[in-house]
Amino acid sequence: MNEKILLGLGLTKVQSEILDCLLQNGSQKASDIAKRTKRPRGVAYKGLEELIVLGLAIKKEAKAGITVFAAEHPSNLERVLDQKEKDLVKTKSAFAASLPDLISAFNLANNKPGVRFYEGEEGIRKVLDDTLESKTEIYMILNKDALSKEEEFNKLNSEYKIKREKTGIIKKIIRVGKEPFHEENTGENYEKITEIRYLDEEASPFKASVQIYNNKISYQVTDQGKMISIIIDDKNIYELHKFIFESLWGKLKS
Repeated sequence: MNEKILLGLGLTKVQSEILDCLLQNGSQKASDIAKRTKRPRGVAYKGLEELIVLGLAIKKEAKAGITVFAAEHPSNLERVLDQKEKDLVKTKSAFAASLPDLISAFNLANNKPGVRFYEGEEGIRKVLDDTLESKTEIYMILNKDALSKEEEFNKLNSEYKIKREKTGIIKKIIRVGKEPFHEENTGENYEKITEIRYLDEEASPFKASVQIYNNKISYQVTDQGKMISIIIDDKNIYELHKFIFESLWGKLKS
């Protein structure tokens, strides 16, 4: 009965058998524990040491210098449960962060477009960093009103520009709207790897940007405190966007 409860708390089968043995029989030598649990002595010793680390058992000297092992108070098991709950929260968080990539890999393996959806500042960082792995030029379409006034986004964007300068990846940007953008603080190599052409039209209402690169499309939306990022990994969709960009690019002046 106790073994099932102990297993449910996350202890291994060996740990559960040994602790149950200690709880039922009191202090014992390792050899006696091995016999009662029908485990090799080495396995029993290992299980005992693990229980000691967990704070569930103790080692002490008995008469004639004989070493015996005893269970700690059962209330110590609450600490094990608390730790298990904390580990579960971390695992859930790690799973949530990895799920978009797992879905993307699944979709690609099944000949479906890989779509990854992110929210918040970390999502923006993932999308920006993904473009830094590109083996092709990066094409970007951007409305001047799509630039976020969010401090977090501007900080991420500044960091991204520095990273891209180091990679040397060329980026071509079509900026929509009549008004020129504010002067940007960039390194000396930024202009060498960045070409901007303006689409001289009234600013359209969209508040998103699109980046076209390496058989992928990424979208970023930063509006009224919301940060949404999407990556679509599909060659056909990429080629469509690339065709639209290059057709428009060829009609614009530098």
